[in-house]
Formats: sequence, structure tokens, C-alpha cells
Amino acid sequence: MFLAWNEIKKNKLRFSLIIGVLMLVSYLVFFLSGLATGLASLNRESVDKWDATAIILSEESDKSLPQSSITTDEVDHIDGKETAILAQLNAIATNGDTKQNISLFGIDKEERIMPKVTEGKEFSKENEVIASDALKEEGFAIGDKLELSSSDEKLTIVGFTNSARFNGAPVLYSELSTFQHVKFGEAAEANGDKINGIVVYGENVSSISTSNEDLEVIEIETFIENLPGYTEQALTLNFMIYFLFGISSVIVAIFLYVLTVQKISMFGVMKAQGISNGYLSRSVIAQTFLLAFIGVTVGFVLTLTTGTFLPSAVPVAFDIPTMIFYGVVLTVVAILGAVFSVLTIVRIDPLKAIGG
Repeated sequence: MFLAWNEIKKNKLRFSLIIGVLMLVSYLVFFLSGLATGLASLNRESVDKWDATAIILSEESDKSLPQSSITTDEVDHIDGKETAILAQLNAIATNGDTKQNISLFGIDKEERIMPKVTEGKEFSKENEVIASDALKEEGFAIGDKLELSSSDEKLTIVGFTNSARFNGAPVLYSELSTFQHVKFGEAAEANGDKINGIVVYGENVSSISTSNEDLEVIEIETFIENLPGYTEQALTLNFMIYFLFGISSVIVAIFLYVLTVQKISMFGVMKAQGISNGYLSRSVIAQTFLLAFIGVTVGFVLTLTTGTFLPSAVPVAFDIPTMIFYGVVLTVVAILGAVFSVLTIVRIDPLKAIGG
């Protein structure tokens, strides 16, 4: 470690370039991980808010909530600790000044799925809704009258709740009767028992069952993974992160190999003086660790600093444990990249290196 640190201090510019590259790679990795977490949150916030075990949909829905159609009577056929009805549709809402894609949830306010109001009050009559606080950032406020693209009904925002987005769209919560009037209009009475799914609470999925063969019990995490674009989005961003791990390893390997080749004669002299391959190899590994640690730490701090200045429209959410894990992985792959330099040092013939 002493030899490694002394060389870094003596050749500041040379090693600063390596640190700078590692810092930029780690910065990109950390930012992509934050983007992956943020985009995932946009899709699943409201589902996580249910804190449920499973959801029951019609079997032909292909695990898609909007495609599922069942009736409230199915609750009687479900064996579970607790249930909550859920109806859902997508629409565009406007308050006269701003348009926004939304997801309307029809629920029973007496059931566990009812969200906690963080501002305003709960809905108490038809055409009143609780809105995701994400809509506040778009210019919506309590008391706004909302027009929906799919209905002649006008909804009034009476409260806000936090962390409520579904498949990227802010959620509006309403009584089931309000939902039916929005979706079916004049035919609401005839379709008053139509819903999309039943959220079920239990100890585990195996403890939940239904006697209706046309219904499917879906674990919540499986349901989330089948949300449109969720899995594809996560795989794309994670692939980019893993690719950057490989790039980091190659970059470090190239830099250190070039530096090692430039110092072959010096290593030859040191080996001729009796310094072992093990000592020199440990010095290179220690040097790589120091460079990677400094670069990754600076990238980590820079990423968090950048996050404080990003506008709310940028869907970035930094998960510290995940970032620390990625930082450790970057350090490890950097050390693996130093193996080529170690192998070069081991193969140095002292006599040839010093021109003997």
C-alpha cells in the first residue's frame, strides 16, 4: 500500500486521468440506477400502497387489470383474510388549464385499499375524488372541477394522497358508484356490479384461493412485472448498467497495462533486488483499489449532488443500498481489470528488463 500510494502522489496527473474515467463511469451507473428506480416507482407506487398479497383477475385478462372484467359477487367465492374491490380505467383529465393522463380507481372507502389523505378530506359523495399529489405539481388543486375525456361527468378534487401512480399515471380515487357513472354513463345502474379486480390480503399467496375457475389469483409482484413496459424498461436499464461494469473493467485494464509496460525496467530492477512477485502484485492491486475507491466515491457524491438540483419532472429516485452495492461491484471489476498487469509483472525477467 505504501508503494502504491507513493506512486500515485508522484504521478498525480497520470492517475488523475484514471480516477476521472472511473468517476464518470460510476456517475453514469449511479444515475442509471436512480433512473431505473424512479421509473419503476412511477409504475408501481399505487400498487405498493395497497400493501396486498395478491390480486384476482379474470383468467382471460392475461394478468392485465384494464383487460379484466368481473363482478362484485365474486368476493363471496374468494378464500382470503381480507378483500377489497377495485375498478380501473385510463383517461385524460383537465381542470380547464392543464391536461394530464390519469388512472381512475373505483373503490369502497370502508375497505383497506382506501388511501390515507395527506391534504384535504376523504370523498363522501358521488363525483368527489382523492388525487395523487403528483397532480399538484402539474397545477391541480383542491376544489378543481375535472373533465374526463371518456365521460360527461365532472369530478371534484377534495383531497390529495402521496405515492399514488399507476403505470406512470397519477391516480384518482373515487367511490365505485362514481366510477360506474364515469365509465358507463346512463348505463351505470345496469353495470353497477362490474369491476376489474379484487385485491386480496393474506399471509401468503398459497393461502388465497377462489372457487371460480374463470378467475386467476396473481401474486402482487407478478402483477407488477406484467404491467405494460415495466419489465422491458427495467431490463433495458439494468443491461446498460451491467454493460458499464464491463467497460469499467476494460478501461482500468488498459490504463494499468500501459503503465505497467512503461515500468518494466523498474520492476526488473526491483525483482533483481529480491522484491517478490507477490509484493509487486499486491502493490498493483492496492493501487487499483485506491484509484477505484476514490473514483467511485467522487461519482457517488456527484450523483447525489446532481439529484438535489433535478426538477421533479425527472423520474429519478436514488436507492442508497443499491448504489452502495453497485459501487462495490465497480471497485471489484476494476481490481479484476488489474489482473492483466499482475500477470505481466509475474512474467518479467529481471535480466532482460534491465538489458542484461
